[in-house]
Amino acid sequence: MLNELCKKNTDLSKEDIDSLKDMEKHLNNISDLTKSDIFIDCLIRNSDTAIVVAEAKPSNYSSLYKNPVVGQLALRENEPAVLRTLETGMGTTDLKGVTQENIVVKQSTVPIKNNSGKIIGVLIMEKDITEDVSKNRNMEILSETTEQLTETLISLKDENTVPYNLINDAIVVFDEQGIATYANYYAEELYKKLGYKDKIVGIKFHNLVLNETKFDEIIKDKKPIESESNISCFSLHIKYAVTKNSHNSYGVIMLIKDITDIKQKEKEIILKAVAIREIHHRVKNNLQTIASILRLQSRRIKDEEAKIAFEESINRILSISATHEALSQNGIDDVDIKTILSKVRDNAVQCNKNINIKLTGDSFPLNSDKATSIAIVLNELIENSLKHAFKERSTGNIEITIKKGTIYSNIYFMDNGRGFDVNLVQSERLGLHIVKSMVKDKLSGDISIESNENGTKVLFYFKN
Repeated sequence: MLNELCKKNTDLSKEDIDSLKDMEKHLNNISDLTKSDIFIDCLIRNSDTAIVVAEAKPSNYSSLYKNPVVGQLALRENEPAVLRTLETGMGTTDLKGVTQENIVVKQSTVPIKNNSGKIIGVLIMEKDITEDVSKNRNMEILSETTEQLTETLISLKDENTVPYNLINDAIVVFDEQGIATYANYYAEELYKKLGYKDKIVGIKFHNLVLNETKFDEIIKDKKPIESESNISCFSLHIKYAVTKNSHNSYGVIMLIKDITDIKQKEKEIILKAVAIREIHHRVKNNLQTIASILRLQSRRIKDEEAKIAFEESINRILSISATHEALSQNGIDDVDIKTILSKVRDNAVQCNKNINIKLTGDSFPLNSDKATSIAIVLNELIENSLKHAFKERSTGNIEITIKKGTIYSNIYFMDNGRGFDVNLVQSERLGLHIVKSMVKDKLSGDISIESNENGTKVLFYFKN
């Protein structure tokens, strides 16, 4: 197929087409090695459009393509990396493209040149664009198919090595004597940055190893070895694997990934988390200090109504403080809502030990703004219940249930107090006014209140 397509659509000579046919023989190995779809494209004569002349799909990984694409066109607006490489001879790494099946992919390309240096085609590696997300989250270091990787590299290290520069890790292959027989582009560049003046190929293992690993120990154990090393200003993840040569001797392949940026970002995240925790810790302390000052001041007030108002304000402050206390412990903006409400409950229990307050239901994270608003709402409901529902009673029960939903979650509050006339007192009580305002304005939710001589039931929803 490659021969016919090139003769029909390109100006390539017989020798050039034969070179592409030799390259085509290795496409399946390259595809398995890189876990990606591999193609050879050539420029159509008198056109700025390329045509796919060969393809290979990975045998150990899902292909992005449902149907063959050999013979189809690669347009500039869909695959700029392909045309750029064909026209300029410059390779491209991880540039977005759109396939013939309208799938967005990331493309890496390298030019294919003949003996005279003329560009006769482009080798393309395509991977799912969503792999970028998983790579950042999981920080995957090396391929899971180590055996296939090493065997392919060993079998082809004396062939055209251009395709292996598609792999963004440094690769060095050592023979049974521990002498480097192959190094890809990234390995050469890495060692240059580390101060090596000579080419890597021909240098012994003990002069290239970047940690205390010994060549003989790798050969003896015949097991992959992984480690991390800090060399100069670089953080490196290194993996060694044993390879078996055709004459029953063993060599070693060394794969090195530069994880300096990843480590630096990890440090930045840790430092930010520490700073955030410290900020929340100070806010919590300041709020508790304010509550303590208000409590001292309330002891000097003789007016009972004023004292009650002070206590209500103190409990509101402590409810907000509970959120910051949780935030100071985990350093992120999300807190477990059940943990926060437990602290609100515990604070109320300290002041009213004869009233049993039971908290049950789901635990799930919410951002600090919503958690604070819910803590204030629940505090008001508890305070109203303690203040009015159990007036002239020595004991009572309050039940609070948290239920997580897909879009909206809810909290169910119930007491067995004496109840009240909902229509009569809703507009009069500050606590209920705060509750309704918080639920609707801050939580984008709704609230319903029922009350009779058997107790009060409150159900409020909030958006996750």
